[in-house]
Amino acid sequence: MVISLGVSLPEEVVVYTDGAARGNPGPSASGFMAYEGDRIVMKKFVYNGEATNNYAEYAAIRLALEWCVGNLKDLEHRNVKLYSDSELVVRQINGHYKVKARALLSMNGAIKELEPKFGRLLFLNTGRETEGIQRVDTQLNILLDKMEKDGAQERYKYLDKGQSTIEFG
Repeated sequence: MVISLGVSLPEEVVVYTDGAARGNPGPSASGFMAYEGDRIVMKKFVYNGEATNNYAEYAAIRLALEWCVGNLKDLEHRNVKLYSDSELVVRQINGHYKVKARALLSMNGAIKELEPKFGRLLFLNTGRETEGIQRVDTQLNILLDKMEKDGAQERYKYLDKGQSTIEFG
């Protein structure tokens, strides 16, 4: 016999993030797709301007966490699993590797400030062949191609990182 107490288990949110840079540093983009079950609840892709791939990976994670904090209800009771194909970034966030680059230190700190807002937040490394990562990567490449085709990279070349982004998707 099963007795229901009217309490539902917290819904899990799965987030796939990716960052891309053409050159290192070079034109870069970051993005994420968030799922509840099989349903996409948000996807966001931004052009960062000139940056390293590691910066783009960190920016994707920060972007995803900021969206979660601003948009998911009852965040303190939810399980959030965030997947990245960057082993370095995941290990740095999880405290297994030191962060040495100054630009990444500030991104790591911003992510650490967001962590306490989550009930349960896991940062997990996965291969780039993972379907969720491939979907994000495809959209980032479309965005970078569009920026290159439109000549927009030159217009955004001198923006300070974090001041302005171009949203796509």
